[in-house]
Amino acid sequence: MDEVPMIERRRRGRSGMQAMLIPSQQMVAEQIRSAPEGVFTEVGVLRRRLAAQYGADACCPVTVQRHLRAIAEMSFDALEKGEPVSTVTPYWRMVDPASLLATRLAGGPGFIRERLAVERREV
Repeated sequence: MDEVPMIERRRRGRSGMQAMLIPSQQMVAEQIRSAPEGVFTEVGVLRRRLAAQYGADACCPVTVQRHLRAIAEMSFDALEKGEPVSTVTPYWRMVDPASLLATRLAGGPGFIRERLAVERREV
């Protein structure tokens, strides 16, 4: 990756500081693509992996969720236009179909469950 990660020092508790990774959308998309097929992976796992990869103590949850929503919209739109599944970022691996976030995304929880089920059958 030719991108330089942005790491900010943030207050942690009363007496400490932590290095908080502010990931780019590309960083989040790459982590999503590396998730195993047909398996739901918590977004917290994605954030921990990103933080560890770039030497930070934590990864900004707000930024990750914002990027996840944008990635989901782009991926769903591409699939609706007929692009092959292999060319889009499989955001459904990172969104719990029972979560509030799933209801806010294009396709909704039903689409996420369906994609995970299809991947399980293919694996």
